[in-house]
Amino acid sequence: MQEQKLKGKIGLEIHVYLVTKEKLFCRCRNSREKGLKANVNICPICTGMPGAKPMLPNKSAVEKAVQVALMLNCKVNESLVWQRKHYSWPDLPKGYQNTISGGESIGIGVKGNFHGIGIWSIHLEEDPAAWDPSSGKVDYNRSGVPLIEIITAPEFDESEQVVSWLRKLLHNLEYLKAVHKDGGIKVDVNVNIPGKTERVEIKNVNSIENIGMAIEYELERQGREGSEVRETRRFDALRGVTMKMREKEGEADYRFISDPDLLNIEIDKNFVSLQKSKVPESPQVKLEKLVKKYKIGKEDASVLAKNLEVVEFFESVSELIDGKFALHWITGGLLGMLNYNKVSLGEINVDVEHFVELLNEIKRGKITELQGKEILNKFYPNSFSLKEKGVEEKITDGGELEKICKEVLKREESVVMRYRAGEKVLLNYLIGQVMKKSEKRADFRKAKEILERLLR
Repeated sequence: MQEQKLKGKIGLEIHVYLVTKEKLFCRCRNSREKGLKANVNICPICTGMPGAKPMLPNKSAVEKAVQVALMLNCKVNESLVWQRKHYSWPDLPKGYQNTISGGESIGIGVKGNFHGIGIWSIHLEEDPAAWDPSSGKVDYNRSGVPLIEIITAPEFDESEQVVSWLRKLLHNLEYLKAVHKDGGIKVDVNVNIPGKTERVEIKNVNSIENIGMAIEYELERQGREGSEVRETRRFDALRGVTMKMREKEGEADYRFISDPDLLNIEIDKNFVSLQKSKVPESPQVKLEKLVKKYKIGKEDASVLAKNLEVVEFFESVSELIDGKFALHWITGGLLGMLNYNKVSLGEINVDVEHFVELLNEIKRGKITELQGKEILNKFYPNSFSLKEKGVEEKITDGGELEKICKEVLKREESVVMRYRAGEKVLLNYLIGQVMKKSEKRADFRKAKEILERLLR
């Protein structure tokens, strides 16, 4: 008999980085680029120099935090108090972190719900620096970067449920374009077995896969060893185990006080309404719309719905040309071009009208599909009008096609002999040579018919 998995009481504290041009309290660039040299995006404010005072909070960060709160169906609070959360760690130059949480503060959003899990609150705060314990060096590029913390109710009971829910959350956040899709997440996982163990916090687990493994191990460990006191642990991904760091801190340990250098943030109903208008339809709503409105299969709809930029591009294209005809050219051709160049649609400039012009030329038989694919690949990084480029039309004239076919057969005498000896599959090779010689302009069906006639 298979051993039944232990059920737990699991809650999450999820930290994600907001997309802004600048940091939260200074004008330093908020950059997540890989390989960035240490300590280049810094100033006296984000490095905590004596006497340095914070600037007004980044408005874009506040806007996007409110948008996230609305996406999570939270009540947005009207007055937000900045607090100082004190702790001593090498990555915190001021000795405290500015946050809208703890003490007398309330979150930007409270009492939400996302896919059946309660959202207790969502906070806006600054990120600490990056400390490397092995070298003792601190990189302040990240210090002061705006991030949000989403605190869920402890309503999960197993790792698979957490992993599935987190994937949906990240997908929705990507649609919102409010968080860095390559910035990753940091999650504090709170786990206990109801009625048997005290709550354990697993700090800073940094991938969905690791979160699932950490929960699995911790439930098994608590079931085996028990847990009588609250404690903070870390997850060793290489060994797949959690390890004790310290006894769990309480709120009093952080000595929360209101920050005298920062004014309260006052949010009115007009501001909330404006941010609500910027929240896009969810991936789930988009998926249903694609199936119902555009009558496409759920599998193809799922491919489109993975990325908001792609699905919105499809919707715009479908206003100008048959969506079912466009579907293959988006899920196959366009996504193939993006994947080959390792970019997203938002990173290049593909004009909807240029794309539709290309598809119309293919649909009308003016250019071949092979020509279409070649032209689409040239839409990177900027699309263009076919009229401006003077693209040559498909060759449909029988005489011109026969001349090309004869030239190919003359050049490929050994292949022709093998074909006539029974290797009929070589017809595909010969058609390919015709397409190559015609610069992909030959009408495929007519070229095939002419070749078959000449090879008899």
